[in-house]
Amino acid sequence: MCEAAEDGGGCGAGVGPARRRRGSGQSHPRTCMKCRKGSAALIIRVGDPFCRNCFREYFMHKFRAMLGKNRIIYPGEKVLLAVSGGPASSAMLRQVQEGLSRETAKKLRFIPSVIYVDEGAVRGQSPAQREQSLACMETLLQATGFPYYMVHLEQALELPASILRPGPVTPSEPGVSYKEAVEGFIQQQRQKGYGDKDSGTSLPGPGSGESPEGAPAAPRLPAAALTQELLKLFEAVETMTAKEELLQMLRIHLILQTARTKGYTKVMTGETCTRVAIKLLTNLALGRGAFLAVDTGFKDNRHGDVMVVRPLREYMAKEIAFYNHFFDVPTVIAPPLPTKRRDKPSFRHVVESFLLGLQKDFPSTISTVYRTGEKLSADRAKPSCESERCLLCLCALDLDGEEELALEPTLIIDEPEQERNGCCQDPPAAGAERKSAYIPLLCYGCRLTFKELGPVTTLPPYVRAEAQRRIHSVCSLQCRDAAAEPGGSTGGQGTRQELKVLGTVGDTDPRPSGAPVGQDANPPGVPCRMVGSPWAPLAPK
Repeated sequence: MCEAAEDGGGCGAGVGPARRRRGSGQSHPRTCMKCRKGSAALIIRVGDPFCRNCFREYFMHKFRAMLGKNRIIYPGEKVLLAVSGGPASSAMLRQVQEGLSRETAKKLRFIPSVIYVDEGAVRGQSPAQREQSLACMETLLQATGFPYYMVHLEQALELPASILRPGPVTPSEPGVSYKEAVEGFIQQQRQKGYGDKDSGTSLPGPGSGESPEGAPAAPRLPAAALTQELLKLFEAVETMTAKEELLQMLRIHLILQTARTKGYTKVMTGETCTRVAIKLLTNLALGRGAFLAVDTGFKDNRHGDVMVVRPLREYMAKEIAFYNHFFDVPTVIAPPLPTKRRDKPSFRHVVESFLLGLQKDFPSTISTVYRTGEKLSADRAKPSCESERCLLCLCALDLDGEEELALEPTLIIDEPEQERNGCCQDPPAAGAERKSAYIPLLCYGCRLTFKELGPVTTLPPYVRAEAQRRIHSVCSLQCRDAAAEPGGSTGGQGTRQELKVLGTVGDTDPRPSGAPVGQDANPPGVPCRMVGSPWAPLAPK
């Protein structure tokens, strides 16, 4: 230890003032690092000054390079842009407009449309404020000239149960490479002539049925009863973290349903590098470590027929802010979810404050976290069959080594009141309305969130319908297997493995090792792990 520091000298003396003098000596304008002529208008990173024109070219090239490098969106493919009105999604919308313009040297070649999800009901906006926000967004979307769809979050309560099942995967260009598809598309456009609206971006009219030239009509809000049902759902949620997860789930399901019904195969979201880094650490804290590559990667293909892509994931929030400021990108900012806690309301807020605080003193913090996520693999998130798929997030059930992963404390165990000796096809409807019946259908992260969603009766109808279908399917499988093998043959091992995946048969099965699946070997009155199921009784205390 240096004792001279107490007298004002020593090894630490004068370090602070010397740094301030060095910083004050660089107050003169710096030269753009790209053109070497103009004065720098901003400094993206330390040592990266840009003038306005070079920054615009850099920003646009970065967007096109991200799409070209991954080669996922084929020419002529229909793409749905998810725009919330915030800075990132608005910048993404402007980039698509720039990329489709005739002045651009390397033109984007997909067919864009825009979707906006109105979340004003759960964000504390009054009907008048919601109508004002909708009018602003409609004016903004009409100015783009793209077809657009404006949906309300209340419509998520009317979604079909099929939204929780992946659709069939159909390749955009079967048997054709990306390079061949691009060359073929350019050849077609040359044959049509450059005078046409050849970019392939023209679609009939906006989704609302209005002409782009017409004045925007007063947007209509959903029925008050539907709004009250949605508010009841969110009021039953216990924590702000669970509310944010629920809002994200309903939003993506609405966008996915619109994409499926309108024929879109790709959905673009405006998640920046800063947002991806925050989401990566947040999901890690929420028990979704096995699915980080899918939740934060460039592409998310868990839904099968519709792929979600994140083309802005290499942009820092600082770059987005400067771009919107320099080039007058309009935005519509939505209020946050209401909460009574000002300090640390949710996991996401805590992680965001932590990362942004580090970013001030260590400018490479966000990019380091982001690059770490780049090394993760998405293989563990792919389920092999329906019984291994999470009900809510559609990722694989991370049930391997259940005891070691500490999943047991999250299980909710109910003692069934019905007679357990009855047929398992009778009680699923009642059993499916208990939380314990849902737990085996969820991954670890969704179990933690599901426990905070309040009563099952307040859940969206499509979630309850799909859960009942899967539970009934398992019970039917149990009865069929039990009826086919009453003598205790070993042919039911496949069914036993199926039940183990769903959580109805555990490693601590108290039945004799030779007992067949379907044989109720435990004494009456011993509770089961799954309501309405006679399998895998719990060991009596």
